[in-house]
Amino acid sequence: MKFGSSTLLSVISCLLTTTSAFQIHKTLPSPTKSSSTSLQMVTTGPLHCRPIGIGSAAPSTVITNQDLESVVETSDEWIRTRTGISERRVLLHNSPKDEDSTEDDSPPETIKTLASKAAQQALDMSGLDPESIDLVLVATSSPDDMFGDATSVAASLGCKNAMAFDLTAACSGFLFGITTAGQFLTNNDNTFNNAIVVGADALSRWIDWSDRNSCILFGDGAGAVVLQATEGKGDAGILGSSAHSNGLGYENLNCAYKGSPVTVNTPQVLELSSGSYDNLAMNGNEVYKFATRSVPRVIKEALVAADMEVEDVDWLLLHQANIRIMETVASRLGIPMEKVITNLSKYGNTSAASIPLALDEAVRSGQVKEGDVIACAGFGAGLSWGSAIMKWGGKSVDE
Repeated sequence: MKFGSSTLLSVISCLLTTTSAFQIHKTLPSPTKSSSTSLQMVTTGPLHCRPIGIGSAAPSTVITNQDLESVVETSDEWIRTRTGISERRVLLHNSPKDEDSTEDDSPPETIKTLASKAAQQALDMSGLDPESIDLVLVATSSPDDMFGDATSVAASLGCKNAMAFDLTAACSGFLFGITTAGQFLTNNDNTFNNAIVVGADALSRWIDWSDRNSCILFGDGAGAVVLQATEGKGDAGILGSSAHSNGLGYENLNCAYKGSPVTVNTPQVLELSSGSYDNLAMNGNEVYKFATRSVPRVIKEALVAADMEVEDVDWLLLHQANIRIMETVASRLGIPMEKVITNLSKYGNTSAASIPLALDEAVRSGQVKEGDVIACAGFGAGLSWGSAIMKWGGKSVDE
């Protein structure tokens, strides 16, 4: 569903009102030749699990660059050349339906419905029975329910035997999610055999739609993967990973709680209970420097953990944040853009959803084939960043 400029203001108004598989601690030589210092890191070697299904979902509402021209001072050319984004999808969460609408009476799109749809696609591709799923993990920073969406997603899928919980790590969430699930599948006595990991976000809920520097970047979506435990190292799966966080960079990218001001020395109960989250705040220049410096390094760390080299990588799959970041990271790794998986132009920055959303399209189109090695990396608020080296073991094309 696309909007003309005459109706976009009402859409924006709606958005504004709703708004070896044990852990290894070790010091390895820095993979960057320019530094002689050692790099302290936390990594994992091969995790005994492999991906066997993948899926994705995006909202039906499309906002194009041309649509945004009628709302903020910007242009399609300005946005595309600086970000690589042409359009994005957004949730109109719990928006009132037009009485004259010809659309069906299906419930409104939410994070839960998108996450469930993506997970169902992944489950269908895997061929597994929902009751065989032991773990459902939803990586999100924008849940429908502050207490978490994973239990609702598990219930909608019929995963009656699954433990379910949310994980919050912003744009690094999906990468942190698959390594967390991988640990459950690896370090157990047949307690956890199958897991669904979902990355889903709707940052449109926390964007200042009058700020042209942020409203052009973000979209909403969901992606999911089914992981299955394997005996021994195996030929496919998560071959190595590395993850970091640094709270000293918190001010560069955050969405902080904002309480209402208290006007008296002895505040009333109603004053104490009021407040909400502020709009997403980002220092674009600092995020760019952080990403282009940290992401090449963390990918090399994950490759070391996987006992692989950059030359072994078939595809580079980065968090879909900005085309300039992706080009710089690829260049610093010596990987041509022809080997970079991206659907940034269609969806924008979908936070935790961006990696599985792009991977799903690449798998279903036949771009990624069984046995391909994919170097994945996520980075974002926290600050947090991480990489996982994955050998695709599922189907190449949805049949």
